[in-house]
Formats: sequence, C-alpha cells, structure tokens
Amino acid sequence: MPDLGEGLQEAEVVAWHVADGEHVVADQPLVSVETEKAVVEIPSPHSGRIRKLLVRPGERIPVGTPLLEFEEGKVPDAGTVVGHLEEAQPPGSKQIPPAAPAVRARARELGVDLARVSPTGRDGSITMADVLAAASSASKPSGGDPLRDARRTMARNIAQAWHQVAHATLHDWADVDFYAEDEDVTACLIHAIIAGCAAEPSLNARFDAQNLALQRNSRIDVGIAIDSPDGLFVPVIRDVARSSPADWRRQIDRLKQGVKDRSLAPTELRDATITLSNYGTIAGQHAALIIVPPQVAILGAGRIARRPVQAEPGTIALHRMLPLSLTFDHRAISGGEAARFLRAVIHDLEHRPETGRT
Repeated sequence: MPDLGEGLQEAEVVAWHVADGEHVVADQPLVSVETEKAVVEIPSPHSGRIRKLLVRPGERIPVGTPLLEFEEGKVPDAGTVVGHLEEAQPPGSKQIPPAAPAVRARARELGVDLARVSPTGRDGSITMADVLAAASSASKPSGGDPLRDARRTMARNIAQAWHQVAHATLHDWADVDFYAEDEDVTACLIHAIIAGCAAEPSLNARFDAQNLALQRNSRIDVGIAIDSPDGLFVPVIRDVARSSPADWRRQIDRLKQGVKDRSLAPTELRDATITLSNYGTIAGQHAALIIVPPQVAILGAGRIARRPVQAEPGTIALHRMLPLSLTFDHRAISGGEAARFLRAVIHDLEHRPETGRT
C-alpha cells in the first residue's frame, strides 16, 4: 500500500477493480482504498498479469502492505504497489518521472501524458501543480500567448497553494457609515488587522505542514495585493504595528509605483505574515481568496455599498457597509479562532479611536 501523503498511515480496502489472472496495463486503476480524507484509486505501476490479490475488501492495512503479486515483471518490495515506482519502459522510450497515485489519477482524468510533464517536485517527482500546468498548456487554443514572468510565477504559485491549503472562508460586514468619503480604507484595514492579530495571534503565523507545527510571528508584516497589467504582485509592509497610518500610506504609494515600473527588490515581495486584498477598490463584495503558504490567513475587503440596518428599535436606515472575507487555513486554524479574529477586525473598523465613536 503506497504512502498516500498528509501523514496517513493506513487505509481500508474498498473494492478491487481487477481479478486474479487478469492482465493489466501501467496506470490502470487496481484498487480503491478509503482514508480519513477520501477514497483514492491506486494505479498499476506497470503492465503484467496478476497472479494473486493479497488483501480483501474491508481490510484495514498499514502503508507498505503488499497488495498483489504479478506473474511476470520485476516488482520492487515483494509485490507492493507504491506511489513512486518507475514503470517498465520500452527500449528507447522516455522515462516517466515518479508521481504519487493521486497525481497519476488526476493526470488520467485530464488526459495528461506524464512522460511529457516537466517535474518540479522533490527528487524529480511530478506534483499536482505540474499536472495542472500541463493540462492548462494542452487546452490553450492554438496561437495563444504563453504566460511569462510574473503571470507565469503567479499561475504556478496559486495552483500549488490551492492544492496545499485547506481553504475555509468567513464573510461578514462592517458598518463604516461614519467614514469620510475620502477615507483611506486600506489604512483602516491595516489598523484592523493589527487588532485582529492581537485578539488571535495564531492567524499571524507560519504553518509547517511537514511537521504539523504552527509558529506565531513576532511582528506583523502585511502583504498588500496590488493589481497590474503584468499580473498580481504582493509586496510587503514590514512591522506595521510599530508604524503609523501615514507611514503605511507612503509605503503603499511607493510599492504601487515599484510595481508599475518593476523596480521592487525581490526581498520586498517575500515573507509576508498575513495578506490584505482590497479588491473592492475595483469591484466585488465577498470573495473566496487563496492563501499562499506558509501564511495561514488572508483578509479581503469588497466594495462599500449601502445596505439596510436597524438604526434604532423599530427603524431601518441605509448605512455604508464594508463587506469582509477572511480565508484561513483550516489545517492549522479553527473556525472559532478565525471568527474571533474577524470580530476584532470588525470592531476596530466600527470603533476607530480617532473618530471618537464608541
């Protein structure tokens, strides 16, 4: 039984898709097994005739248990079907890099030939992001322009992040009816993030997925999502809790100019501890955002709109409301922690000290 990833040590055999004496080909689904996460199909590592199935449906087996025996062909580990076996290749054919069972299964679904995929994973293995990138390239209409530079980097990073992180999102509104029309909403949001991190420091943290460890950051370095014709850039404002809204605005203006003329240093685009996306300056209300690990949270702010609220008992008024979306990594952050962070953000936005509102 192959290592199915995510620290899972055992699985239950659900159903065999082959039988004793049957001839199979490489990558043909052999058996379905159920883990704590999902039902996964395990493919054949090479072509050959099955001598004997070694486990029965309903059995719960640990990683490394032999699943079947082949009558012919050399199979490592005494017949164990593993996720990174090299397939038997005809002389002169291109060697297929190793890939996990889930990656192979996804490649079959998308019609991706693994022999044509350039691997970027550890030890030269093919990752899920590699398969998705290959599928995207294959489906591109003839004559289309390939992604380059920042957009190519964005595509790879977002694809990897989407498959690595357990994304969950909370939505809510903040009443900002008392804000001035020319209010610096981005600065208000940064101030609110500081309040949120004070209430729930675990959202300003790094998650080590390999060791299942959450390390809280000692300072708040906010990544600011900036749209540009060349793609999405996320430069970082460092240690925001030790500077002022005027400082943040100066830095944001400088970073926007740096994105525009492509003058930002690589270090200015690295190591944010939490990210802010104020997409509402363009359009949109709520969103399901994507976290780039090892961060565990991103706060999104939509377009301010007038909505009915209860002003006094028995009366309704239209207030300017700011829609908020907090996406968090549910592997490391609980729903309660995320909700308390968002509550602190909303409270700070609605009760800014400088306005005198309480």
